[in-house]
Amino acid sequence: MKKVALHNLGCKVNAYESEAMQELLAQHGYEIVPFEEGADIYIINTCTVTNMADRKSRQMLHRARKMNPDAVVVAAGCYVQAQGEGADDCIDIVIGNNRKKDLIQILKEYEDGRWEAGEGLVDINHTDEYEELNLSQTAEHTRAYIKVQDGCNQFCSYCIIPYARGRVRSRNRESVLAEVRRLADRGYKEVVLTGIHLSSYGVDTGDTLLGLIHAVHETAGLERIRLGSLEPGIITAEFAGALAGLPKFCPHFHLSLQSGCNATLKRMNRRYTAEEYDEKCKMLREYFQNPALTTDIIVGFPGETDVEFEESRAFIDKVDFYETHVFKYSKREGTKAAAMENQVPDEVKAARSGILLELSRRKQAAYEAKLLGTTAEVLVEETVMRDGELYAIGHTKEYVKIGRKGSENLTNKVINVEIESPLQIIH
Repeated sequence: MKKVALHNLGCKVNAYESEAMQELLAQHGYEIVPFEEGADIYIINTCTVTNMADRKSRQMLHRARKMNPDAVVVAAGCYVQAQGEGADDCIDIVIGNNRKKDLIQILKEYEDGRWEAGEGLVDINHTDEYEELNLSQTAEHTRAYIKVQDGCNQFCSYCIIPYARGRVRSRNRESVLAEVRRLADRGYKEVVLTGIHLSSYGVDTGDTLLGLIHAVHETAGLERIRLGSLEPGIITAEFAGALAGLPKFCPHFHLSLQSGCNATLKRMNRRYTAEEYDEKCKMLREYFQNPALTTDIIVGFPGETDVEFEESRAFIDKVDFYETHVFKYSKREGTKAAAMENQVPDEVKAARSGILLELSRRKQAAYEAKLLGTTAEVLVEETVMRDGELYAIGHTKEYVKIGRKGSENLTNKVINVEIESPLQIIH
């Protein structure tokens, strides 16, 4: 029995695909082992979203080769899709996006000496095929991430992902529902619908994300539906109102912003204004009571002046996000932004990042202070010892991590928790 070790880098979509590949391997008799010395095959599902992601991908590939020089090293995913067959000499097999479903066949052909370089890559920018991968269980025992969409048509000026993932391709609704039912039957209480550009679900098939959510909501045994990152354009009165009427829906909205300055947004090719974004946030707050709004921000984008940064900071302050993920702009070769003039020095990026991280901490504390004295519905994920006492720990519908004292095993149960102390809110 061949021993296989897998390592995942990058986003939730990558994580889903890695778990699906692991399940395929186990079904075909391979032994799954930790990513340590002694494996016969090492599979690294790579990422290319930033130059740092490229570097981490190369590091893990070289680590695999060093752990067992005689092993088969497989590089899958976005880094090798973008770099091509000659990405690194330490790689034995390259498997690009849309070929991961063929992993077992590819390994067999390699073992038989029938594998030829280049066969693991498809022309990702000219395919309309959605790659069908499936899961019946995940590493988490209460919450399952489900990939429902691949590809992106947005072409933001800083982003390489449309070139690595191709155009928008949506998973068949019945395939999604079958997987949700399978996971619910195994006891999973929450699913998170995710994709490379989730808001585009169905634009290629005539379906809609809202229609999919309604269908998933009907699944017996499922108690929660959560969404991955959304684009602000999908938020309409119809969309928000429909979601507000679904008891299983979790009002945690991660709306990508990237900048609160219109001039910067235009250079980023983000296709909305700060004012339009603000209207979407106000709309969500009209339909939901105290929803958790979270976002991503890039600081130091080419040409971002002190004035533009201040405009962005003031906008973020005004919107009142629960959490802001701050990224220092990383030049990505192959994108329009990499060739832009007025690249911002690293020390300026660092200073701006520090300012927004401090703002985020204050906003998070203010949001959490409002929770004191309220009762929240919590899906318990684990029981842990804290300060000598047992706590049941899980997340609210808004994805705030909460603990409750008690020795009873409540894992995978939805309970009501009175939030009486800041110590119950866990970071």
